[in-house]
Amino acid sequence: MNNEFKTVASSMITIAELMLPSHTNFSGKIHGGYILSLLDQIAFACASKFSGHYCVTASVDTVDFLNPIEVGELVTMKASVNYVGHSSMIVGIRVESENIQTGKVKHCNSSYFTMVAKDEQGNSVQVPGLQLTNDEEIRRFCNCIKQISLKKERDEHEEVFDYKSATSLARLKTYRVQVIAPLI
Repeated sequence: MNNEFKTVASSMITIAELMLPSHTNFSGKIHGGYILSLLDQIAFACASKFSGHYCVTASVDTVDFLNPIEVGELVTMKASVNYVGHSSMIVGIRVESENIQTGKVKHCNSSYFTMVAKDEQGNSVQVPGLQLTNDEEIRRFCNCIKQISLKKERDEHEEVFDYKSATSLARLKTYRVQVIAPLI
């Protein structure tokens, strides 16, 4: 059993990459899928550094694309472990882009990945506890607790929700949708 505690600072990883034309989508902006790939890489590095184990992505809990990223901008991603469970960690990632000619910086993305630490046989393994050393770290940890609670509530609702009930079907009439499928 691992009773060790580590600071949030010990998990921090920063990467920076210049955005190239090969990273663009059809509208000439940096492709969201490329950014997601980088996010997954930094989440892995952050969780592995903190836990001391190989880590896998259990879920991508939030990805908010806030501003487009342009070719030629320098993208910086900053990641830290914001929450730990038994074998899981929530990694928060902030993405900024900088126009390297003007120095203007934009907040482009905020993301949260749940990562799970694994041993050599692929079994989940306990991660160190998390030392919270300032108000911002406490705020982030508490926000993760709230996020986990909302996810559990949503999952429980999905399990018991009767989408074929008369009430549910009547509620659909308030949306811009037509129900064509035969009701079973």
